[in-house]
Amino acid sequence: MASRAVIRDLYNVRVLPAEGATTPLTDEEEQRFRAVLFSELGNKIADQGWARFPAYTPEDRRRLVDVAHRLTTYWGQQVFVEAEDQCSLRLCLAGYEAQAKTLSPRP
Repeated sequence: MASRAVIRDLYNVRVLPAEGATTPLTDEEEQRFRAVLFSELGNKIADQGWARFPAYTPEDRRRLVDVAHRLTTYWGQQVFVEAEDQCSLRLCLAGYEAQAKTLSPRP
């Protein structure tokens, strides 16, 4: 018996990124994500004076810095961005920089 090759049409097939690589967000997804960060981190900073958020990639760090600038403009009060370690950033108001370091153990 001769083997027959079967041809199948594949629609909507995309190449997956390499292991560990991230896929870029669309412009709409990026705007929605930044809006959520603005709201959630803004609420947390308003409640306790600071917030911590993971930042694994340079794009994550750029987003958080942008959110800090937007919060600064919105509140009229400086929101600082500090690298907590290689994987997270802390956004805080003036006066909460040292307090957040000493009073907040990592979960």
